[in-house]
Amino acid sequence: MGSSFTLADTPTLDDLHVFLARAARIEEGTVRLIAGSGVLAVYVAVFYPQVLLDESPTVLGLRTVALRDSGQGHDAFDVVVPIRSLLGRLEMAKEARQADPSDSGPVSISLPMGVNTVTWSAISPPRGGWRPITGTTPEVLDAAARAGIDEVASAVPDAVGEQIVRRVRSEVWSRGIPGLEHVPAGAAFAALGLGFLGDDEVRMFETGPWTRLTTLRGHVLVKRKAWTLAR
Repeated sequence: MGSSFTLADTPTLDDLHVFLARAARIEEGTVRLIAGSGVLAVYVAVFYPQVLLDESPTVLGLRTVALRDSGQGHDAFDVVVPIRSLLGRLEMAKEARQADPSDSGPVSISLPMGVNTVTWSAISPPRGGWRPITGTTPEVLDAAARAGIDEVASAVPDAVGEQIVRRVRSEVWSRGIPGLEHVPAGAAFAALGLGFLGDDEVRMFETGPWTRLTTLRGHVLVKRKAWTLAR
């Protein structure tokens, strides 16, 4: 595995930085990077079960960016790294570009030290076999996300215990979206918080227990619990 990856250009660097900054505001943890065939798939966890009886759904955000050949062939790797460490490297690269605006070509980013104890990173969405289903609109997801945010804010007072906060959030974000009962409201929160909602239709796909919500800006992947599979 290489110790770095090369982004195609400055706009790609800026795009990845914005995505990870949004993800860090939601869950300041780790990011999974899978590189191959000139593409970097960037997975972040928005919700996932953290204890045995946690009813939270697994909700991941995915953004893909173009890589530039390093000169020795495209690097292939699958690694989990701290999101703040990677953001720091991206910010240093952005500062270097701002100091020399004429340099807008490929940019190399060193990989932070990997993390091997992250439970959600072992949950791998399938890469193929997706079948299209009826999609939805950004307005539906935006409304569901904002309603959930308001409910969590009103239900959780300041300075309460972590277990209570986790339980309230799990209850709110596990609840089905009105009209899309098989999709948890946490998927809408992820789409809004990661900046995936725009003017385009939200296309939807399924395979096994997974549902994927796709826009021009990225993907939200949801692994449903067994009792929610029937529709």
